[in-house]
Amino acid sequence: MRVRRPVRVASLASAAVLGLAAVAGCSASEVLPGGDGAGGPSSQEGGAAPASTAPRLRTTPERGARDVPVDTRPSVGIEGGGELREVTLTSPQGAVAGRMDDNAWIATGSLEPGTAYTLTMTADGADGAEQRTTSRFTTQDLTLDQQTFASIAPLDGETVGVGMPVSVAFDVPVTDRASIEKHLRVTSTPQQAGSWHWFSDTEVRWRPEEYWKPGTEVTVDADINSVAAGEGIYGQESRRIGFTVGSSVIHRVDVAAHRMRTFIDGELARTMPISAGKGGFETRSGTKVIMEKHRTKTMDAATTGIQPGDPEYYNISDVEYALRVTNSGEFLHAAPWSVGSQGSDNVSHGCVGMSTEDAAWVYENSKRGDVVEVTGTDRAMTVDNGWGDWNESYDQYAEGSAL
Repeated sequence: MRVRRPVRVASLASAAVLGLAAVAGCSASEVLPGGDGAGGPSSQEGGAAPASTAPRLRTTPERGARDVPVDTRPSVGIEGGGELREVTLTSPQGAVAGRMDDNAWIATGSLEPGTAYTLTMTADGADGAEQRTTSRFTTQDLTLDQQTFASIAPLDGETVGVGMPVSVAFDVPVTDRASIEKHLRVTSTPQQAGSWHWFSDTEVRWRPEEYWKPGTEVTVDADINSVAAGEGIYGQESRRIGFTVGSSVIHRVDVAAHRMRTFIDGELARTMPISAGKGGFETRSGTKVIMEKHRTKTMDAATTGIQPGDPEYYNISDVEYALRVTNSGEFLHAAPWSVGSQGSDNVSHGCVGMSTEDAAWVYENSKRGDVVEVTGTDRAMTVDNGWGDWNESYDQYAEGSAL
């Protein structure tokens, strides 16, 4: 069962401003004469204002429209002379932001599903007389299965390592990737170039061209509220998170030499004997990123496809200082049972084991997003195994963007 936020919050997030051609030429529009009995000086004593001087307002959606798609951008234009002076778009949830430009108005905020909206427009006719008009419409209602919610990693306020990618996961598949990607943005201080890369219809990630600079402040905007995601699905809610890149911590594992060296901010901080994956279970060479930290963790070979009864099966509880680096089950962790082999032989099923003392030090000096660079085997790490984003060149990675 998918757990999702049941209540939507009205968003005033900015969207791309459409051209005035869209304001004047949208097919779902209606020309409204100035004054519709809404009050205001649109009537003169003895009769209505002359038609030749009354402003004619063109609205999208048309008056009384129902089931209006939530990605519609309401707009107002004026015909026949006069000046559009003020437009407001409101619902029971509040006002929707908009922009006046060259005697036309367009909404820049997004619409909510199943909501009644009122456009209130004030214009001056050619004779200077004020006209006030209202138009109402209702948006389509959407079920939760017609909306996709974005979960973002890192967490808001988290301090991460220099290898941390930004991950946006969707609980309902996105088939119009380009539409959604246009509304995803990563900004940083100092600024660093980077790219999005779609791994599936439910996950897109962003990485900088090179490792993050320590101390970088990063903001992620997923401005997807009511944005079309394809096949009748829309973004459920816009989100913004910020995180900080901490010190540079890079663990360099040489499987052939049975050694791991840890560099902190470019300086060698510790060298440790290790034991890595044995024949048939070789540790993958490539660049990995710490995904999880566990003070203790039960390690069951069944999670990697080795079943009870197999000679290679194991189930070890309370493994200490475990740092996950792949989805396939590779960790850095304490392995007191293999101390005799550490520094001389590889005896694990793919994990990098070390003494409890060394593992405790590594655990205390590591955070999510820190880098583990592995060399010395012919078994290659892949870009989609955990946060393997650094195992493609930047140009290859950028090809995974939908834009």
